[in-house]
Amino acid sequence: MSDIERHPFEPFLPGRARILFLGSFPPQPKRWSMSFFYPNWLNDFWRVMGLLFHSDKDYFAVNGEKRFDEARIRAFCEEQGFALYDTACTVRRLKDNASDRFLEVVQETDLPALLARIPDCRVLVTTGQKATDVIVEHFHCAEPPVGRQVPLQIGSRALTFWRMPSTSRAYPLALEKKADAYRQLFSSTD
Repeated sequence: MSDIERHPFEPFLPGRARILFLGSFPPQPKRWSMSFFYPNWLNDFWRVMGLLFHSDKDYFAVNGEKRFDEARIRAFCEEQGFALYDTACTVRRLKDNASDRFLEVVQETDLPALLARIPDCRVLVTTGQKATDVIVEHFHCAEPPVGRQVPLQIGSRALTFWRMPSTSRAYPLALEKKADAYRQLFSSTD
């Protein structure tokens, strides 16, 4: 069995955060193109954001390189009020890959503690099935259909819980279709 991995990043929690994006867990460092969330060059999360906010899927890419511009992404998230973390803080990889299917959650993220650090946040977004499963199982809430939301109560905080399609290239949906789902999220939270 594989060794236990601890989350390599600190939660990214801008002071004015209004939306918390939660994935499952970062891929192995050998797959990173930067040291920040959604670091895999083959993951479309930052392409979706570039398409929706700048009409350019490559807006967050470093020109001529297969990596994302971490400084530009951090500034964008600060400006938009986007917080980022994952539903697991320790995991065990059952196979030597980035697939959520072979990811065993050893320790879940303490979501109430995380939310306490971003008091203006009222929207929680999962960016894939594994992250959605963790939220649904832990908080005993309804599972929203992909691209939709349900109400979620965590302690005294009422949130809107959105389940987005995975931005992994392994998820068989065109970039434009993924962007359409995220567009609905942003149009409802403006």
